Amino acid sequence: MSHIQLDRDIRSLSDFRANAASFIERVKSERRPIILTQHGKSSAVLIDVEDYQKMVDKIQLLEELSAARAELDNGEGISHDEFFTKLKSQYANS
Repeated sequence: MSHIQLDRDIRSLSDFRANAASFIERVKSERRPIILTQHGKSSAVLIDVEDYQKMVDKIQLLEELSAARAELDNGEGISHDEFFTKLKSQYANS
């Protein structure tokens, strides 16, 4: 996803309504979000679905890493060696 260009990427909701198909095509082809305004204030963001999925995946991964770090800081979890010993024994019996 490219950075926002203020002169091109901030549009009114009424402009979007009148040109929705071209806005969507532009978001898909240029891979840059469009900020939609309503009554002069930012209201919504139009973003390519692949870029959105990547953002969601990154957020989920960061949340999982944060939770794992908190568990480790609280003394929870197991060591690297213990994990691989358990993993090897689990799959050796399969």
